[in-house]
Amino acid sequence: MNCEEQAVDLCNALDLCNVSENTTSHPADEILPRDGLLPADGGQGERDAAQPPEDVPASGSGAGSKHRSKRVTFPSDEDIVSGAVEPKDPWRHAQNVTVEEILNAYRQACQKLNCKPIPKVFKQIQDLKDLTQRNECLELKGEKLDYRSCESLEEVFKRVQFKVVDLEQTNLDEDGASALFDMIEYYESATHLNISSNKHIGTRGWQAAAHMMRKTSSLQYLDARNTPLLDHSAPFVARALRISGSLSVLHLENTGISGRPLMLLATALKMNMNLRELYLAENKLNGLQDSAQLGNLLKFNYNIQILDLRNNHILDSGLAYICEGLKEQRKGLVTLVLWNNQLTHNGMGYLAAALPFTQSLETLNLGHNAVGNEGVHKLKDGLIANRSILRLGLASTKLSCEGAVAIAEFIAESPRILRLDMRENEIKTGGLMALTLAFKVNTSLLRLDLDREPKKETVKSFIETQRALLADIQNGCKRNFILAKEKEETEQKMRQSVSMAEIATEDQTQEDEDASAEKPEEENTTGQGDATDEDDSDSDTEDEDAAEDAVPGAPASPGRCISVSSPGRGHKIFMVTRVESPPEQQQMTALAKGVSERAAESQTPTQTNIKAPLDAPSNQTASEPSTLTQTNHSACGPHKIDEEVLISSNSTSILRGPQAL
Repeated sequence: MNCEEQAVDLCNALDLCNVSENTTSHPADEILPRDGLLPADGGQGERDAAQPPEDVPASGSGAGSKHRSKRVTFPSDEDIVSGAVEPKDPWRHAQNVTVEEILNAYRQACQKLNCKPIPKVFKQIQDLKDLTQRNECLELKGEKLDYRSCESLEEVFKRVQFKVVDLEQTNLDEDGASALFDMIEYYESATHLNISSNKHIGTRGWQAAAHMMRKTSSLQYLDARNTPLLDHSAPFVARALRISGSLSVLHLENTGISGRPLMLLATALKMNMNLRELYLAENKLNGLQDSAQLGNLLKFNYNIQILDLRNNHILDSGLAYICEGLKEQRKGLVTLVLWNNQLTHNGMGYLAAALPFTQSLETLNLGHNAVGNEGVHKLKDGLIANRSILRLGLASTKLSCEGAVAIAEFIAESPRILRLDMRENEIKTGGLMALTLAFKVNTSLLRLDLDREPKKETVKSFIETQRALLADIQNGCKRNFILAKEKEETEQKMRQSVSMAEIATEDQTQEDEDASAEKPEEENTTGQGDATDEDDSDSDTEDEDAAEDAVPGAPASPGRCISVSSPGRGHKIFMVTRVESPPEQQQMTALAKGVSERAAESQTPTQTNIKAPLDAPSNQTASEPSTLTQTNHSACGPHKIDEEVLISSNSTSILRGPQAL
């Protein structure tokens, strides 16, 4: 029983072995593909291992050869980039172009786009003279420009550049505006761009305008008045203004930027370094949030020179914010326009407190505000302490004679005020009399604007008095104008005399060098003779005295007479009597000392005549060297004075004391 069972088991085992040899592979064959993965295979080996094999080979060698054939190769570095395209030159069409070519190109573009050519464009192109430089203006004001008309203008912009491109009231839409702004940015077509009164530019149009402002390097002036800049468009413009581009003048009058748009613009302009003029009139700016943003802008931006806020609603509360920013404007803001902002005498207190801190503000316009006499009294002290105001506008500020008296006190105290506007005020005889008296002290005011017709008075004779006072004020302005002109001419002459002194100094140095080059033998002979023989030195002294006596008249030796014009010190003449070389300088200095000492002992009449002109101005010999040093320093540079002999250290000349003409 046991033997039979063992025989059956043995037969079953043999059958199983035969079946396994015919149907299954060895375990080593299954491991071969993973053993073949080496780190050098990289990602390709990982991608092959992740995929299940479709046919497993019976032998390990077959599997290894199949995996070696599945390799990924990359081209060499030279073959990766097959070629490169150079960027297009935007001015390739503008080389050697003619007016006829521009007209033909514009006409063909209009035909291709199926739009009507603009006669105004044809006329302005025909009038072009010089196509190699920027032409004055391309004026399209009032023309209706749709997208196709704008696209046709590219044939003009790619061939001609302009200083001004006027697109006012051209009914631009988003597509047309985007196309035009892209052209102007790409071809650098304009330095001044006017897009005012286009109410349908939209978000995409403003986005293209912001891109143009950020990328172009030629645009300096942008006029966008009466063109709405709403909340969804303001971020693009603010992002462009944050970068200090080439734009220096920005007009945003009546663009509806009150609120969030102004906040974005003011925040961006804090970092702008190039904008010089900002016009924000007629935007209904309020006295709270908007004014606070403007005040913060003035605290951080010292580059804006003109800020125009006319016809807004700043109020006294908003003026307080602006004045806080003004206190930080040690330099920068030059003109501030607050015309018609519903200001009263209460706001003048804030302004009077800020004016002493501003050192750059030259023009202040407070016209059409209810300032009144009380407000002018508050403002007067700040104006006097300011010392930088040159132009003050007080037109239609409800002033009377009392306010005119306060302004007259300011005029009398100010040495710089140039223009004052006091029209549309009730200034009668008393106020005009105070202004007239102020002109007797003031010499700077060149223009005082007052109403031409006298104001009504209860006494009829006062009307004639007003006319006479108005004439006196006008004469005072004319007198100050003449004085200012004479002062300017005097300053111009002074500048010319300074330049002439510099030229004379250069001529002196050149003549000294020429004299040294022409007479080297004479110098050596003179030096040896002076060192060995006393009689020779006396003869030299006599020659020098003769030269001194010849100074008041025409110089006998033009090559040795140097004329120097010294501003404020008269016309001076230096006589060159001896030229020495640098090695002999100390010897000649000692010799000159000996000569002067012997001359003092002998007290000859000739020597007395030489001293007299030098001692006459001061009557004291102790101050004479300092006078000579100060007089001759600009002409001869640093020098050393030894009694009457003046030795220049930057040349080899010995100069006698200057004789005043």
